[in-house]
This record gives sequence, C-alpha cells and structure tokens, in this order.
Amino acid sequence: MSRTKSESSNAVVKYPWWYGGVGGIVACIITHPLDLAKVRLQTAARPKPTLFSMIQRILKNDGPLGLYSGLTASILRQCTYTTARFGCYDFIKENLLPADKLNSTLYLLPCSMISGAIGGFVGNPADVVNIRMQNDSAHEPHLRRNYKNAIDGVTRIFKEEGVRKLLTGLGPNLVRGVLMTASQVVSYDVCKHNLVTTFGFDASEKKTHFTASLVAGLVATTICSPADVIKTRIMNAHQHHESTLKVLSSSIRNEGLGFMFRGWLPSFARLGPNTILIFLVVEQLRKYEIGMHQHF
Repeated sequence: MSRTKSESSNAVVKYPWWYGGVGGIVACIITHPLDLAKVRLQTAARPKPTLFSMIQRILKNDGPLGLYSGLTASILRQCTYTTARFGCYDFIKENLLPADKLNSTLYLLPCSMISGAIGGFVGNPADVVNIRMQNDSAHEPHLRRNYKNAIDGVTRIFKEEGVRKLLTGLGPNLVRGVLMTASQVVSYDVCKHNLVTTFGFDASEKKTHFTASLVAGLVATTICSPADVIKTRIMNAHQHHESTLKVLSSSIRNEGLGFMFRGWLPSFARLGPNTILIFLVVEQLRKYEIGMHQHF
C-alpha cells in the first residue's frame, strides 16, 4: 500500500493497492446494520426517529435479515469506492511525495482530495444501488424496486433508466469522496504520526491504530455529514430530475440548516467503528506483509 521504511534498513516496502478495499469489506459486513439505519434516518419523514427506534422498526417490519438489506450493494461499493480511494492515495504518496513529506498535512491533503474524487466517481453506480436497496422496504409496495442484488440493480438501472441514472448524485458524491478521504486518511496519518513522535506510542501496536482511527472517524463524520445527507436524498428520490440545488433548497425550507447534520449520531455509530475496523485490518495486512518480506 503506502511506502514505509523499516527500522533496520532504508529499503522501501510497497504494499498491495487492494488493502484498503479488503479493510472496507470487512468493516462493511460488520457495520452494515448501522449504515442501513443511518440511511433510513436521513430520508425518514418528520418527526425523525432515533437510531434505536429505527433499528427496532426495521426488525419489526423486516425481521433480523432486514438489517442486512442491500448488503451486496454495500460490498460492491467497498470494492469500487474504498479500493479506489485508498489505492490512489497510497499510489500518489508512494510515487509523488518526497520521503520527508509523508506526514505533512500540506502535502497529504491534495493527495487525499484527488483520491477521494476518483473513488467517488468509480463508486457512484454502486452507491446509487446501495441507497436504493437499503431504502426499498421503507417505501410503499408499489414504489419498491425489488432489486435481487447489486449486479441486478446496476443492470436494471442501466436498461430501464439509462447510464446517466447511475451517475445520479455524482456532484455530492464527489464532494463527499473528497471530504471523506481528506478527513479520514489524512487525520489518521497525522494523528498516528503525532501519537508516535510526541506521545511515545508504538507505531506497530493496535492501541495506536485504534486511537488514531477513532479520531479519524470523529473528524470524518462531522465534515462529511452535510454532503452525505444531500447525496442520500438525491439518490433515493423517485423523481428523475431533482437537482442538487432543488433538494438542498427544499430541505432547508422544510427543515432548516440543521437537516445537514441529521443522522450524525448513527453516522458516527457506523463510521466510527467502520473507520477503526478498516485501519486495523489494513495495519494487520501491512504487518503480515512486512513479516513475509523480512528475509529480502
């Protein structure tokens, strides 16, 4: 993934580009019920329910398996969005940044923003299907799309609505991808570096990875909330021509500016553990890979 210099030599260790995607898939499977509740909350009618009441509603209406509605789309999203943004971020760091600038926020932010935009574009079709599948059972029966799985959803949207529909919400998704990657991976890298250099943490210990990823989850949730809410509402809309501006103005008029942070708690309840799991998995994959190559 990203380059790291071992303590015993100056050799550059290159990690596979797909580590971030694997971490994303593991985190996705574990935290999917929280993500589902977050999406339902962001599109729910007022008065808005709480996180726990939404989970109870899902269990009551759809049963335990209902908590994993749209899981295939979520996994497809990790295979595209998360793999692309993590892979691009580390590729840019590895090939374009000077070795002494790998922990500089000034240099890392542009890398993360470019990577986030690429990830947002690549993952947009899966994101459209993901939002629709997670919200499907919340609609009246005659409005449900009833996709069998993520691939069926992508195929049907392409055939029935055209390729442009797979790019619905691309603007907010690009913004969210940029904000998410910049806030998540940069805050993780910078926080981890400061924990090691300032507070004497061991860079290889799980508590270091846990602490840095917890901070990254808090930062990412707060910064990304407005774009996430707007993106969810656009992608879930049944009308074919609802622009970002129309959704934004309608939401502000009906709910006030506070709508942009609607679902913050469930967002963090999902993104916090998700971020922690991603980086814990990635760091363990890195550690395993370093161990395999120590003899070189």
